[in-house]
Amino acid sequence: MKPAPLLARFGFIVAFALLAMFSLTATRAVDPSPSAPWLPASAEKLPRWRGFNLLNMFMLQNQKPFEESDFRIIHDLGFNFVRLPMDYRIWIVDGDWTRINDKALEPLDQAIAWAEKYHVHVCLNFHRAPGYTVAQPSESRSVWTDPEAQRVCALHWAAFARRYKGIPNERLSFDLFNEPANIGPQVYAAVVAKMAAAIRAEDPDRLIIADGLSYGNVPCPDLIPLHVAQATRGYNPMWLTHYRASWIGGSDSWPVPTWPRSRVLDSQFLYGPFKPDLQSPLVLRGNFPAGTRIELVVGTVSSQARLVVHADDQVIFSQPFVSGPESKEGEKVVYIPQYKCYQNIFNKTETITLAQPATSLNISNDEGDWVTLAKLSVQPSPASPVFSIEPTGDYGQKQRTLTFDPSQPQQPWSPAESFDRAWLQREHIAPWKALEAKGVGVFVGEWGCFNQTPHDVALRWMEDNLANFKEAGWGWALWNLKGSFGILDSDRPDVTYENYQGHKLDRQMLDLIQRY
Repeated sequence: MKPAPLLARFGFIVAFALLAMFSLTATRAVDPSPSAPWLPASAEKLPRWRGFNLLNMFMLQNQKPFEESDFRIIHDLGFNFVRLPMDYRIWIVDGDWTRINDKALEPLDQAIAWAEKYHVHVCLNFHRAPGYTVAQPSESRSVWTDPEAQRVCALHWAAFARRYKGIPNERLSFDLFNEPANIGPQVYAAVVAKMAAAIRAEDPDRLIIADGLSYGNVPCPDLIPLHVAQATRGYNPMWLTHYRASWIGGSDSWPVPTWPRSRVLDSQFLYGPFKPDLQSPLVLRGNFPAGTRIELVVGTVSSQARLVVHADDQVIFSQPFVSGPESKEGEKVVYIPQYKCYQNIFNKTETITLAQPATSLNISNDEGDWVTLAKLSVQPSPASPVFSIEPTGDYGQKQRTLTFDPSQPQQPWSPAESFDRAWLQREHIAPWKALEAKGVGVFVGEWGCFNQTPHDVALRWMEDNLANFKEAGWGWALWNLKGSFGILDSDRPDVTYENYQGHKLDRQMLDLIQRY
């Protein structure tokens, strides 16, 4: 509804009354302005779409109908994109993954129709594909290695290609697999090639997007010959974006996030033999006189661990930690159903005093899965200050060697750097710009910050990301519109919400993302 024509036809008073009536009936659908053109899209160059993920078909057990009001709100607030992560179990017949129930896809047809009405691009994504999911429970067969799983997954993508053939790429794209993990680039490229061939046999020109490797974070040059765009993620650093997220083991014991933040340790995790590719010690080098007091705060223990400390070549501390339903050492018993294990929160301080001088301290986990260090403190003598660090860093990072020099009290630990916009650009934009320079379109398929991170911290971090995305010329999709990462109904404890069409609106977050 455009006010100017109403004013011309009915006069100011009538137009004002109609506009007031519209504001009181916020759930009523309106026809969007047809003036904005659809943005051209190709595998070589994706437009700067801006929008949200809608989670209505995200998981079988939580599926719910799409709502026209979501598409209208997205349009009315100035956005033009939705990504629909989907669970294939929703549309198969009686658990038979080779049979597709066309009727179960009718809600998706409706969503695509609403998106067209409100001038919103739709990207369809298999969050759970036949043979693969990043969620739990895992699939019984693997699309990366099982020919039957590959055949069935290709069958599903071919069915989608037939069903939506003819819808222009400006309005519809396919995102094959959500966040592939723990696979090699050649294996990934071989499977993507099979899916792309199945789609193009039905709809030769369909725009196809493939998420990056390592949960969407690492570009995959092996896909370049396949003529597909690629999608990255914006969840770094994870200790900020997933602070106290229930599905991330150990996140309850992470320090409260700040941004920007000085970085000393890449990881708070000490991995054991269960994670051989990541097992590595934290090494401190310096002059540690006899009487040096070391405090280690053990945070979360996954299953079991043994914390071992060497001073030079001598073991000076060795302590097992076991998580379980009856553990009496820990602060909180935590069972993680998707991993079928306990990840108890200990928050237990262990104190070690050196009996003789040392030049190297080696802190490792010699048994089990992983343990987090919530805090590390060193006091060279009773008269000296206590030098402490709270380790940060994402899951999956190895430990490293630090130098300790108490003669530099402002920063006794080195190397040290900052988590800030420049770090985001260097670590998470530059590698993808290199891929883009080779003729691959890039898009940020998911990003955002969970609702337990302090709001002011989340907004500062978001603005640095948004500035980087805009400078790179990339579009983006916030993980959700409504919910714990979104602008609506996010239930953040430190936000004063504004009522918006029956929803709780985070006005500060909305204003921020609208600026970019």
